[in-house]
Amino acid sequence: MPPFLAYDDSGLQNPQNSHTPLLLIHGHPFDRTMWYPQVAAFAPARRVVAPDLRGYGASPVTPGSTPLSRFAADIEELLDTLGVRSCVLAGLSMGGQIAMECYDRLGPARVRGLVLADTFPDPETPEGREARNAMADRLLREGMRGYADEVLEKMVAPDAHPDVKTHVHRMMTATNPEGAAAALRGRAERPDYRPLLASATVPALIVVGADDEYTPVSDAEAMHALLPDATLRIIDKASHMPNLEQPDDFNRALGEFLARVDEQFAIPDK
Repeated sequence: MPPFLAYDDSGLQNPQNSHTPLLLIHGHPFDRTMWYPQVAAFAPARRVVAPDLRGYGASPVTPGSTPLSRFAADIEELLDTLGVRSCVLAGLSMGGQIAMECYDRLGPARVRGLVLADTFPDPETPEGREARNAMADRLLREGMRGYADEVLEKMVAPDAHPDVKTHVHRMMTATNPEGAAAALRGRAERPDYRPLLASATVPALIVVGADDEYTPVSDAEAMHALLPDATLRIIDKASHMPNLEQPDDFNRALGEFLARVDEQFAIPDK
């Protein structure tokens, strides 16, 4: 049976490859193409898997509400289908929260490291829950374009490269409103991941854009303080999507972290 999710599976897949596989989890309301600079940089040497989450990109849409636990179950199914026994999970924004949920579900035997970019572990506030549900209603009523126009220069810095702006805007407007709304409703009910992070036994990399308004540097610093083994990297001249805005700096931080994980878990894997 084919996997539920659409995905790219790139890079070296030799069972004797000692480089830890990398799975990239996109944010809302984007798709797997947001990771193209990372796939290009890391797939030559290691296996890199980048799925479209349920309701996004080319993956099927499930109307209603999609909790983070459902996204994590989809990721687990994909890993099983592809025969990936363990990997580093990297997620941005909502993708970072899905990575936390995956770690809770799969544990350190399967998740060798966490890359948490422009995200935060706190549960939703009552005000935030109301706002997310109201936005879900709006997207179903109006579609994605008005929202995309409003938030583009918060997702990326106003002086970001025009090609980056075009790519981000295109991802947002191409997203199915039903999928986006379902994710917003599910995310509004997310649990508190802070105790999970405080007890994590795998290394973590925290990355944040210096000018991010959605998840500011203070959120990243608080998350860094929670984790027993974490590195914090602040990416200058970037907002909420430093992997696209400043890919060289982001890839440098990610590459150093992956090298450390490879050294720590120098065991051949698929």
